[in-house]
Amino acid sequence: MIKTKLTRLLDIRHPIISAPMASAAGGALAAAVSSAGGLGLIGGAYPDQQWIDQEFSAAANIPVGCGFITWNLTRAMNDNAHILTSVLDRKPKAIFLSFGDPSPYARQILQSGARFICQVQTLHHAKQAIDCGAEIIVAQGAEAGGHGRNRATMTLVPEVADHIASHAPDIVLCAAGGIADGRGLAASLMLGAEGVVIGSRLWASQEALVHPTMHAAALAATGDQTIRSTVMDVARNLDWPAGYTARVLQNAFTDKWHDNLEGLLADAESQSAAWTEAWQAGDVTTANTFVGEATGLIHDIAPAGEIIEAIVASAEKRLATYCP
Repeated sequence: MIKTKLTRLLDIRHPIISAPMASAAGGALAAAVSSAGGLGLIGGAYPDQQWIDQEFSAAANIPVGCGFITWNLTRAMNDNAHILTSVLDRKPKAIFLSFGDPSPYARQILQSGARFICQVQTLHHAKQAIDCGAEIIVAQGAEAGGHGRNRATMTLVPEVADHIASHAPDIVLCAAGGIADGRGLAASLMLGAEGVVIGSRLWASQEALVHPTMHAAALAATGDQTIRSTVMDVARNLDWPAGYTARVLQNAFTDKWHDNLEGLLADAESQSAAWTEAWQAGDVTTANTFVGEATGLIHDIAPAGEIIEAIVASAEKRLATYCP
């Protein structure tokens, strides 16, 4: 087994965390990843108390964590000030924050006993996470599916690793973005990470809450067919902060509106209704499939446990070959 600072800190067998993917990472997926030796996270990205309660129940007594979109957690707490407290009362193994200033929530999370994970997209974000007490920092490259910024995993991870080594050596670093197999895990360790956060490959699992037609679209696609855009956020009436875009599969909707954002905004009401209807129906020509560049490395929809074991076995073999 691959033992790192991450496996020791979290008391897990494998240095893998599943990304808390909005709408896809429910309790069944989180529990399957944790049962396989990683750490599974429920995706509380757009917090809905009933959904979060339902998915923690689905995880049963398996130790899992929960992730939030930080700026949206702040918005949600204006309506339900106890939503974070209610999750912490469930004694999650970790809380994962991304896309916003984590400092308002740091003390409450750390005092709860949950491990405090911050995902960052720039070195500046990493410095903020260090300052507010993050125990695990996830450096996310733009190859990732869903939201992010423009840095690449290959350069962001070692730059953050160097900063951590010289300023906060007790913090554990993970890599994210484009990691879908043993090659990605092994490479991340060589870049200075102590583990990985995997999204797209576990999105393509039997336990993920994903429409079958979106799974099929991802299997048929290559990384060349993804795009970073904001049109799906306009369609969903989500006011994402400037600088963030989402990587999705290109389709007729992005072809029509990616270079005509003003036109989309002018017709936002009807286009939003059409996009939402398509999402519910699994119509991949209109609704966007949230998957990253790693889609070209995914060739089946498998149980999450099998995915974890295959990634680790492949990484062990490669590390033994190149680092005997």
